[in-house]
Amino acid sequence: MKKIIPLLLSVCACQISHAQSQDLTVKFNPEGSHYFKFTALNQVWLRHTNLNPGSAVFDDPVSQTLDIGIRRLRFQAYGQLNDRVFFYTQFGQNNLTFMQQRFTGAFFHDAVAEYKVHKDLISIGGGLTGWSGLSRYASPAVGSILTLDAPLYQQATNSVSDQFLRKLSVYAKGKLAHLDYRLALSHPMSIQTGNVSNPEKLDSIHAAFSPKYPKMQTQGYFQWEFKDREGNVTPYTVGTYLGKKSVFNLGAGFIYQNNAMWQKNGSDTIEKPMSLMCIDLFYDAPLNVKKGSALTIYVAASRFNFAKNYIRMVGAMNPSNTLVPATASLNGTGNAFPMIGTGNILYAQIGYLLGKKTFKSKAKLQVFAATQLAQFDALKQVMTLYEGGANCYINGTTGNKLSFYYQLRPVYNKNSQGEAVTTSHKGMAVLQYQIAI
Repeated sequence: MKKIIPLLLSVCACQISHAQSQDLTVKFNPEGSHYFKFTALNQVWLRHTNLNPGSAVFDDPVSQTLDIGIRRLRFQAYGQLNDRVFFYTQFGQNNLTFMQQRFTGAFFHDAVAEYKVHKDLISIGGGLTGWSGLSRYASPAVGSILTLDAPLYQQATNSVSDQFLRKLSVYAKGKLAHLDYRLALSHPMSIQTGNVSNPEKLDSIHAAFSPKYPKMQTQGYFQWEFKDREGNVTPYTVGTYLGKKSVFNLGAGFIYQNNAMWQKNGSDTIEKPMSLMCIDLFYDAPLNVKKGSALTIYVAASRFNFAKNYIRMVGAMNPSNTLVPATASLNGTGNAFPMIGTGNILYAQIGYLLGKKTFKSKAKLQVFAATQLAQFDALKQVMTLYEGGANCYINGTTGNKLSFYYQLRPVYNKNSQGEAVTTSHKGMAVLQYQIAI
């Protein structure tokens, strides 16, 4: 870490590229209110990971890895075709690593048709979409994330019953004075086609997602905008404005699905609903306009009910795929940790954008820190995750960004009483380069 931070600062100071983001927009009228736009984004990771105990790569035991991967590759094509009709698509790939089967992986993230019913008050749309409920970062704008990754626990059913947080939905969204809202009715995808868990693994201790025909899912998110209004052309929410706006929002949301979960009860199988709730606060504003400094703060409190003792281990772009032996840790393989489950979750992040005098070039430096605290029913001890790092915006915008990130996660196993307790901690360091147009 002592070597990486000076490297990050030197790259910022040298301003290695002077290229500005291009505006790939076709205007259909002189005012530009009818248009079609193209964007692209690529996030490349160079990463060192201390792996969970027992981790292996194709049954080859490994305690640490140094790998290169593509965290996200995205292409967007969207536009306001006339006064009322909006069209949006997003295509790309996530988590391309040395372990992935080659020549596969790219897919449509979004495919949306939307109709504006009345000005900004209400628009109705449908398709494969990120217009979902629960919280701000249930649908994050990946190009402007403050930390290296958004708080992924807010994408609570990611790849279980949705497609990387997107769902087959009909939705309504709009703004009423200072109230920004979104409501959606979604048909969850069959968990048998997901890539998370075995739907046949059913016991009396931990609830699991039911493989039966999925009931409809209702969800919504409402936020009161005390200061500047945010855009809602797409569902994806900004992580940091770099002092360009003064935003203060208080939000609340939910997701509910009847009979989403099941569990053994003696010789019977009982079904339970999934009920998720969250309240959050987002603040992003300049501290000193002349100097160019700014502050970003986000805090969220959630209550997740996936039924009794549900717990899910998640590792972003996991560099390991087997565990030898299977009981080596409760976390599972690689960099996974207990991220999602039945219980209460508190999350907070803060970022500080340094002033213009930090570098003589256009580059800007932003430091950040975040933590997730979770009291899951399935764990005896509180799960505590720590994150920290810095972003260097080489041209002063998110279009050309270099980030350093460090994560410290807990490792769990069972004690002599059979309780899930923290037995150690493991770290992961990532250097990311992001290009966006």
